[in-house]
Amino acid sequence: MTLFEKIIAREIPAKIVYETSDVLAFRDINPQAPAHILVIPKKVIPRLGDAADADAIILGKVLLAAAEVARREGIDQTGYRLAINHGKDAGESVPHLHVHLLGGRSMAWPPG
Repeated sequence: MTLFEKIIAREIPAKIVYETSDVLAFRDINPQAPAHILVIPKKVIPRLGDAADADAIILGKVLLAAAEVARREGIDQTGYRLAINHGKDAGESVPHLHVHLLGGRSMAWPPG
């Protein structure tokens, strides 16, 4: 089980901010912005490149959940960034697809 599967199963505590039957969102333990929330599908998809056509609906639900969490966090009007890391060189540390929702501060471009 990945760390995120353990959070979904409530075996590891997390500061959950949003949940549906398909999606879970919780605060990152090492925040890179005042609002830094991870939005994950409850279905295990290791990374975006492993998603299949059958995962299109859940991928859409993850993005819609991120937008809803941004509204709830009050950062939808000032702006926020969504990031999906794929692979070691991109900084992926948990092999479970997750979207980083970052906001609450000005961000530079290009990132990182």
